[in-house]
Amino acid sequence: MRILMTFDNDHTDRGVTEIAQMTGIHKATVHRILMTLMSGGFLERSPDGERFRLGRRIIELGLGALGRLDLRRIALPYMRQLVERFQETCDLGLFDRGRVLYVEVIHSGRSLSVAPLVGRRLPAYCSASGKAMLAFQPPDVVEEVLLEPMRQFTETTITSPARLREELERIRERGYAIDNGELEAAIRAVAAPILNLDGYADAAVGLVGPASRLTIETLTEMAPAVIQTAQAIAGQMPVRFTV
Repeated sequence: MRILMTFDNDHTDRGVTEIAQMTGIHKATVHRILMTLMSGGFLERSPDGERFRLGRRIIELGLGALGRLDLRRIALPYMRQLVERFQETCDLGLFDRGRVLYVEVIHSGRSLSVAPLVGRRLPAYCSASGKAMLAFQPPDVVEEVLLEPMRQFTETTITSPARLREELERIRERGYAIDNGELEAAIRAVAAPILNLDGYADAAVGLVGPASRLTIETLTEMAPAVIQTAQAIAGQMPVRFTV
C-alpha cells in the first residue's frame, strides 16, 4: 500500500530507488513487491522499461469503487441542473487528508471551460471546494492543515495560517467559499459544503470556470444556488458516505 501511494498525478511513474527512498523499504524488498504487483496487473513498466506506473487493474478497481459511491450517484442530477442553469462546469469533491479528491465533473460544453480531472487531488487551502470543506472540519483537522507549509501558487494564494483562519470563519458565516485564482490565476470557482449529520463537511459541490468570465460578483450571485444544491444532496445522503 505504501508503494502504491507513491504514485500520483504529478508523479505517474517511479523508479525502484526512488520508491525505496520514499517508503523507507529496502530496495531489494521494493523490487520484489513491484514484480508481484506487476504480475497482478496493478503496475506496469513505463515505455523506457526502467520505471513503473499504475496498471489497468488499478483503474478497474478505481472505476468500480467510483460507480458504487452513493454520493456521486445522488449528486449527479443536482449537478446537471447547476450546469444547465449557469452553463459552467460543476465538480464534486471529497475531503481527503487536507486535500480535495475530485470524484465527478460535469463539463459545461462551452468552448472555453476548465475543470479538475476526476481522481485528481488538490490542496484544500487554495481551492473553493477545499476551503468549503475545511471550514466545516473538526478543529484538530483544521490545525493539522494549518501546520503544513502552504505553497504560494499565485498572487492571491493564502499562505498565512492567520489569514486562512479568517477566511474559514467568513466561509462558515456565509456558507460558501470562493477560489479567486488561488491555485491557477486564470481560474475562479465557488463551492458549498455538503454537511453530514454531525455538521461536518465530507464533500463539496462547486462551479468552476475561466476568471475572464467568472468575476467575484458573478460567483457571489451563483453562490445561493450552489448552497441549495449542496443542501439538497446532503438531504438525500445516509449518515456516512459509502463505497
